[in-house]
Amino acid sequence: MRAANDAPVNPDGRYVLYWMTAARRTTWNFALDRAVERARELERPLVVLEALRCGYRWASDRFHAFVVDGMADNAAAFEGTPVRYVPYVEPEEGAGKGLLEALAADACVVVGDDFPAFFLPRMVAAVAPRLKVRLELVDSVGLLPMRAADRVFPTAHSFRRFLQKNLAKHLDAFPRAEPLRRLELPRLARLPDGVSRRWPPADARTLARGPEVLAELPIDHAVAPVEARGGSRAAAKLAKEFLEHRLERYDEDRNRPQEEVTSGLSRYLHFGHVGVHGVFHALAGREGWSPGDLGERTDGGREGWWGMGAPAEAFLDELVTWREVGHNFCALRDDFDQYESLPDWARATLAEHEGDERPHVYDLDRLERADTHDELWNAAQTQLRTEGVIHNYLRMLWGKKILQWSATPRDALAAMIELNNKYAVDGRDPNSYSGIFWVLGRYDRAWGPERPIFGKIRYMTSENTARKVPVKEYVQRYSPGLFT
Repeated sequence: MRAANDAPVNPDGRYVLYWMTAARRTTWNFALDRAVERARELERPLVVLEALRCGYRWASDRFHAFVVDGMADNAAAFEGTPVRYVPYVEPEEGAGKGLLEALAADACVVVGDDFPAFFLPRMVAAVAPRLKVRLELVDSVGLLPMRAADRVFPTAHSFRRFLQKNLAKHLDAFPRAEPLRRLELPRLARLPDGVSRRWPPADARTLARGPEVLAELPIDHAVAPVEARGGSRAAAKLAKEFLEHRLERYDEDRNRPQEEVTSGLSRYLHFGHVGVHGVFHALAGREGWSPGDLGERTDGGREGWWGMGAPAEAFLDELVTWREVGHNFCALRDDFDQYESLPDWARATLAEHEGDERPHVYDLDRLERADTHDELWNAAQTQLRTEGVIHNYLRMLWGKKILQWSATPRDALAAMIELNNKYAVDGRDPNSYSGIFWVLGRYDRAWGPERPIFGKIRYMTSENTARKVPVKEYVQRYSPGLFT
């Protein structure tokens, strides 16, 4: 927890305000725990504001629908509790300006979510000095607090080694599973004068988020909602199905595109509809695990440290090591999405080969339309465009081919960011930037032999991928011709 401004707590305020921006859930949420703690301490009601802007980059029906699904779940969860929940969906760009400050004006203290990527850090930095009361940011991102490390780790191996030496002491500090259960607080009778009139909370029609509701908003309607619903209930159901039916095959089959064995939780983790603590708790219960089962390994190796079965340990390496190393980078470096953040060796080798002849060069429009000569790549891009996700293994190939087909490495980076953030439900996330920048050398090492265009950057081809894993059914399923 950290203060985002120098303002004091106002003990004479009418309520405690929780500004829910990243941990958009009512379970396993340190920020909600802190807000409840503050409300009890000050003997005041608790107000929760969850707002959805329409003016952010890449705003579309896809992302709005997913977030509004979560708001509907939260409205149901807060119903019957003493908490006053205020869901707000901005009807036009700029309409929500001033809402947080208006609510904070009557608050004792504001509690917010600490999240290191997209526009959220800039938004917090802009509003914090304008508040007259303290704004506390609470980290509910991962098992390891983002600021438990004071340096950026160059590889997953080095970060894993740090986890092995330092994570144990954080495993006895989990958020509450059900902070609203039997919650006793005074209830706020009404919001400050004029707030509800100027910023009407989302009604049942809006929270149902039918196509007519989305059509009224000034967002990109060409990027349609995905079939999967957002929200904490959908996330909990998916996590249960994964742990009960797919986890046992995860370590052996997760890289096989034709197999449905991945968790599918990344989009829910991104929007905060599920928290890593809740997923870890469920997994530990399934494995009969306790913190005393942690191994003594400190060499950064992947296997045998957690003290769980091989499938569970493989899943945890993705959920904890690879996910949280990205949050580490974004929390400590403001240039996490800039080309200059690449390792020196990667920029040097890419610069040496920038002038190499490229057999194929595709502009952003053709990449977006999946209009290349490569059927497997086209299938992966089509899955991204239609379902908002690419199979984890093929996401690596997707990026490597964009590097090979772009006029410059900087053009490749811009294309990957644009396509991923426009279409991926889990885009605009530290984990997404880890994957994109891994394509260009982040968290990797120099590889040989040195190749045209790639230099010493790790090389991948569709032909080798097809030889390693079966992809025929995948290509047939996501043939671009089926979606045009």
